[in-house]
Amino acid sequence: MGARHGAAVQISRVSSKGQVTLPKRVREAIGVGPGDAVAYDLSRGLVTLRRLEPIDLAFHAAVESTLAEWGSKEDDEAYGDL
Repeated sequence: MGARHGAAVQISRVSSKGQVTLPKRVREAIGVGPGDAVAYDLSRGLVTLRRLEPIDLAFHAAVESTLAEWGSKEDDEAYGDL
């Protein structure tokens, strides 16, 4: 595959542990740094890498208590095999 939109192709190697170092231009393009989370979207043999937005822990904690109704024994029995 060649470069798209005039950008140079960026190359990394996969380590024996399956790790890849993102080239500086890629990190800058998607705005990631140390400790940031990324997502890999797979479609038709292609991978799209994107930065995940940090979770708002305060919002999560506020909403969490309202979701207890979905954690019942009945729910586990009904939806446990999904």
